[in-house]
Amino acid sequence: MPGSAYRWSMNAVNEPMVRAEFDPSPPAAGEVVVEIAGCGVCHTDLGFIYDGVRLNHDLPLALGHEISGRVVAAGSDAGAWMGQAVIVPAIIPCGECELCKRNKGTICRAQKMPGNDIEGGFASHITVPAFGLCAVDGDRLARAGMTLADVSVVADAVTTPYQAVVQAGVRPGSLAVVIGVGGIGGFAAQIAASFGATVVAVDIDADRLAAISSHGAAKTFDANEIGGRDLRAAIAAFARENGLPATEWTLFECSGTAAGQTTAFALLVHGATLCVVGFTMDRVEIRLSNLMAFHARALGNWGCAPELYPGALDLVFDGKIQLLPFVEHRPLDDINAVFAAVHAHEMKRRVILIPTA
Repeated sequence: MPGSAYRWSMNAVNEPMVRAEFDPSPPAAGEVVVEIAGCGVCHTDLGFIYDGVRLNHDLPLALGHEISGRVVAAGSDAGAWMGQAVIVPAIIPCGECELCKRNKGTICRAQKMPGNDIEGGFASHITVPAFGLCAVDGDRLARAGMTLADVSVVADAVTTPYQAVVQAGVRPGSLAVVIGVGGIGGFAAQIAASFGATVVAVDIDADRLAAISSHGAAKTFDANEIGGRDLRAAIAAFARENGLPATEWTLFECSGTAAGQTTAFALLVHGATLCVVGFTMDRVEIRLSNLMAFHARALGNWGCAPELYPGALDLVFDGKIQLLPFVEHRPLDDINAVFAAVHAHEMKRRVILIPTA
């Protein structure tokens, strides 16, 4: 067992997080203690600290659900994980209920989300169920030129859009439109392209659009310059010019904003699939009958089933998803400054917080 550990906890909305030491308890049966290599900062974390998004655990609580690290203690029935490098799922189903047995783990009512249901990953150590852990091959990690901390973002920023792409049935010849190509959306564009889709990216940040144009997007549009019917017409023209379908577009709303959701809904075409991947507390006004008129469908996407993690990690190791151009490391002890900078939209890359001694 490790000795003294520490975590940065949220005590109240809109207040700085506070560092405190703790002694990790010996893991119970089926649990492990993971020494954290890195934990990514997600838009959802900002929602908890700034927007009053409801937590399922009483405060104080360490946030953070994009976690990679190494197992340093294991309870009974989990000994095989001892010493293994792992990614901790952002959503951990129980694996035993009727929903889990029907491969519906993302709606398991006993699921645990680090940094929401249990203590999270902005810490040096975390105790989690062993169920669903994704093993990380150290040799493949080294050959890819990455550290264990780098793949922490696979736990949400990569696997969440990966599940959305799988769920939507993206295939070669598809036209995929990604609205919001920041943390999750940038990876959504890469993943859809790896499945054979032609990807159109829409954002209001010129730097993000420039970056994704070299990593999966065949066409980009700045929503500051074009929107509404004009945007839909421009995408339709791009589709015609490139022999792509005028129907059955797959729309990935990844911005987590009311404006992005409104834009995504306005891009519905006949047979479209609208994938809601981003989250916002804001309400939008839409005409739901458009789904009927276009014979379209809307799909929610909560996290990612643990059984899909290895496939997403394979795409990373095979170079089909590039992580390094889109992430940066910061010390965990800089957490309050980092959160403020991310909240102010000052960060261009997804931040991974690294624990120090």
